[in-house]
Formats: sequence, C-alpha cells, structure tokens
Amino acid sequence: MKFNKNKNIAIVISVVFLFLAMIEGWPYGFFTLLRLVVFGTTAYLSWLAYKSERQTWIWIFGFIALVFNPLIPLHLGRDLWIVVDLLVAVFLIISIFAFKLPKEFKIK
Repeated sequence: MKFNKNKNIAIVISVVFLFLAMIEGWPYGFFTLLRLVVFGTTAYLSWLAYKSERQTWIWIFGFIALVFNPLIPLHLGRDLWIVVDLLVAVFLIISIFAFKLPKEFKIK
C-alpha cells in the first residue's frame, strides 16, 4: 500500500500547484516550479503504470509529463494554460481513484 499512498501524496501536491497556477500574479519562477512538480509526478505515475503493466495509463501520464516538461517548455497563452491546468488537475484527482495499484504491488 506504500506505493498507493506515495502516489496519492504526489498527485495532491501537483493538484494544489495546478489550482494555484490559475490565480493571477505569480512570478515566472512559480511556473517553472509548477512544471517540475507536475512533470515529476506524472513521470513517476508513468513509471508506476509501466511497472504494473497498465499500458493506457503509461501513455496518458507520459503525455502529461511531456506537456509539462521543464527542459523544452511549450509556450502557450495564459488562457490556454488555465484550461490545460484545470483539465490536468481534474484528471489527476480522478486518477487517485481510477489508477489503483494492486495491494501486492512490488517493483520487479
């Protein structure tokens, strides 16, 4: 159950950052940190999906990680980023309940 708990903590942290990003007035550094947090979380979730052999989840989390990657950032307008942030936050909240790891899950 340790992996489910760690997964959920990482998701909640990312969701908080995503909702905070919708508020006006943050400095650019906040958005860099947002990218790092969401990228790290979704890369971790993609890895967990890979280890648990859940192909669809690998692709979904991998795509989100690609969108938020801090090395080659996507330059979208503020209005579009708000929509992306909201959609990803809602998706991550849903994934807490939909992407469950088996109780006997172990890293091979």
